[in-house]
Amino acid sequence: MPPKVSAKGAKKAAKTVTKPKDGKKRKAHRKESYSVYIYRVLKQVHPDTGVSSKAMSIMNSFVNDVFERIAAEASRLAHYNKRSTISSREIQTAKYSTTFN
Repeated sequence: MPPKVSAKGAKKAAKTVTKPKDGKKRKAHRKESYSVYIYRVLKQVHPDTGVSSKAMSIMNSFVNDVFERIAAEASRLAHYNKRSTISSREIQTAKYSTTFN
């Protein structure tokens, strides 16, 4: 069983059940985000500080952007070295070669 998360300010993914015309129940699609994890780290660093939904959205976009940049650079490095698998070595190198302008 996963540990319980006390995500006060973090928006939880939608899991409402919608009922279409034919009468069958269907789960709504879940929106993936890093909100819960960002909130956990915030509480570890600053336990008494909260975060607005707009700030959480910005942080989520930032994490997605960094992830995409590192993945793209690691992919490029693997391609240069004629490898079909991205290893920790490519990720490590990509981490240091990715700069923020």
